[in-house]
This record gives sequence, structure tokens and C-alpha cells, in this order.
Amino acid sequence: MKRKEVEELKRKPPAELEKLLRESRERLRILRFDLAAGKVKNTRELQDVRKYVARIETFLRTST
Repeated sequence: MKRKEVEELKRKPPAELEKLLRESRERLRILRFDLAAGKVKNTRELQDVRKYVARIETFLRTST
């Protein structure tokens, strides 16, 4: 994730961050099922989505 993208995340309101968090968790769930089924070619995406979820959770904690 680029620095510019992180700065954009910091500026988003908490409601939008929560929406992004729900979408990212759903994407992570789908990736985990696909990984177990052997459908995932890019396993790095799993790690990237996990880190993205962690960043969003961090920004939510610090903004409230």
C-alpha cells in the first residue's frame, strides 16, 4: 500500500472506514475458502488484505 493510499484512508470518516472494513473482511473470508480449495494463485493477496484490515482497524481506533 502506497503512502498516498494510507493518507487517504486516514482522512475517511469512520462510517466509510467501517464499510471498507466489512468489505475487506468478506474478501479475506472468500480468499481463505478459495485457498483451501486450491483456487488461489496469488497467496500474497491474502497477506495484503489482512494488513489492509489491520490498518483500517487502527484508524478506526485512533479516530474515535
